[in-house]
This record gives sequence, structure tokens and C-alpha cells, in this order.
Amino acid sequence: MLKALFWSASALIVYAHAGYPALLWLLVRGRGGRRAATAGFGSPPVVSLIVAAHDEEDVIAARMANARALDYPRERLELIVASDGSTDRTVERARSAGADLVLDLPRGGKVVAQDRAAERARGDLLAFSDANSAWAPDALRRLVAPFADLTVGYACGKVSFHGSDGTNQEGLYWRYENAVRELESRLGGVTAGNGAIYAVRRSAYMRLDPRTSHDLSLPFNMIRRGWRAVYEPAARAEEAMAPSVEGEFRRKRRMMRHAWPTVLGGGLLDPRGYGTLYTLEMVSHRLLRYASPALHLVALGSSAALAHREGGLYATALAAQVALLVAAAAAPALPSPPARLARYYVLVTVALAAGLWDHLRAETPTFWDRAEGTR
Repeated sequence: MLKALFWSASALIVYAHAGYPALLWLLVRGRGGRRAATAGFGSPPVVSLIVAAHDEEDVIAARMANARALDYPRERLELIVASDGSTDRTVERARSAGADLVLDLPRGGKVVAQDRAAERARGDLLAFSDANSAWAPDALRRLVAPFADLTVGYACGKVSFHGSDGTNQEGLYWRYENAVRELESRLGGVTAGNGAIYAVRRSAYMRLDPRTSHDLSLPFNMIRRGWRAVYEPAARAEEAMAPSVEGEFRRKRRMMRHAWPTVLGGGLLDPRGYGTLYTLEMVSHRLLRYASPALHLVALGSSAALAHREGGLYATALAAQVALLVAAAAAPALPSPPARLARYYVLVTVALAAGLWDHLRAETPTFWDRAEGTR
């Protein structure tokens, strides 16, 4: 039983992080994959770009200036700021910065603010962005292009990060994540998006549990309802990351607290309507990723017991796991790249479990607290 637990947990961990991307690559290479059409609009569609903001007076004017500078016909672009109970000058500055519509809403959470903005929007496509995002000049045009394929209901772009003190490896993680996302997009569809840059066909937009987020919930719900959810890497955005890995841990913990309602009760793990390839993606990329804290505990506990009883390979496996933990603990005093990566990996894995604990201990609220140091 101990051997079965050790080998099963270890194999699932390795598969989730390395085997799954390799399998995706082989499937895409063998099947050719499918890309969304990138031509076919008679004229650019009307797009409503929605920014939900809570106390963002320091960045909202810059966000509007960036949006107004996009290479997209201004008469076909509507800029909406949905202020989620801001207590500072967010509303005033959004209006003076040129937003077409500013909604001064009571505090209800990001998803509620986005829903209210979607109700008022006039666009055929609804694009969404964070208040601290900066889009490349051609980002909206690139993001809109996949919707020429009438089966596409959702598209997300590529986000990159800047501003770390060197301890946060989030940029490295997102390079890995974007590569996986591009492969998924060519098979069953993306399993998650990002809040910095994405768009939804107006007719496909849906209301979600306000405790969760569009990032995780929209793609799989699109697939279930017969739409395609795709990734467009040419649509580029940039954001500031949490400056330290400890800040990234707090950000990930907050995110996972809002993700667990979708995982446990929001239908994410219900395979009905997914299809074979998308079910493979959801199990491999989402289920196993969220189960990784438990898998690591099983691997560590079983290898410790087996190392005591049999030594050999199991003692080596235990030593490797202990070395990972020691390197993560020593990273602040020994800031080498491998130690920083070990610390990032351990803290992000722990954040998955901490977010679950927060969700189970106290009901997840509808509102979000922004990450420190990202503005």
C-alpha cells in the first residue's frame, strides 16, 4: 500500500507538471490542432472595454490613456469603468481621463461590477482588463480577430509581468503557462484565462457566482455551452507582479480562496459537455494542479515510511524532497536561482491549500482585495 501511494502520487505530480505539456505537444503535432479564423469581419466590431476598479485612483487615468491609444477605431470602442464601491477619486479620475461611461456602484465585488457594466455596454464584444494592465497598441485588434470564427465565444491574450525584486518567479511560471495554454487552445480549448486581457462575445456572456472570477469560470462554461474558448498570444498585455515571492504567496492564496467555490461546487469538475480532449485538459491541468498539495504530502509521508523500512531508492526520493524544502527555506539567505525557484514552487503549492482552508474556514466574500505592490 505504501509503495502504491508513493508511486501513484509521484507519477501524478510529474505528469501534471511535465508529462501533460509533453502529451499536449504530441497531440497537437499528431492532430494538427485547430486555430480560430483571423479574418472575416466586414468592418471592426463594436467593442466595449470594461475595467472593474476599486480604489484605483493611482492607475485608472493611465489605464484610460492606454485604452484611448489603442490601434482601433475610436468610434467603435466604448470605454467603461465600473467603480466597485471606491472610496477614493477613482470615479472622478476615470471621467476626466476620457472614459465613455463610469458606473459609481456600491461595493459588491469584481464580478458584480462586471455584470453591471455588461448590462450597460453597447458592444458586440465585451473586452475586460485589470485597472493596472497596459495593452500593446495592437492588442485589441489582435484580441478581436478570433471572433471572426462564429464558434468562438471567449478569447484571452498573453500577459507578461514586470517589477519583481528577483525572488518572485511568476514571470517564469507564466511563460510555462502560456505555452501550455497555446497548445490547449489548439485542442479542446483553454482551461483558464487571465484578468489582464480577454474578451467575450456578447451573446455568450453569462453571470457567474460573484465569489469567483471570469478567469477560471468563463472558459469551461463556454465549452459546456458549445462555444470555443481560445488563446491569442499576439494580443499582449503587461502588469506589475507582486514584488516578492511572499507577496505572490498572498496573492495566490487570495486567488485560490475565490477559485475553490468553482472547483468544489461550480461545476468545473463535472465532465458533461466537455468532450474527450477538454476532459483530459481539465483533469490534467486543473484537477491535478489543485490536488498537488495533497499529492506532495502523500509522496513525502509514504517515502519517509519506505525509506525507514527499505532505504535505497525511497531514501533517495525522501532526500530529494527534503532538499527541495531546505532550499525553499534557505532562499532568503541564499538567493541562488534554483533556491528561488524552489521557494516559489513550495509557496505557490502551499497557497493552494491555504486558499482552500480560508474558503472552508470562513465563507469566501464576493469582493477582492488587490495584491500589494502591483500598482
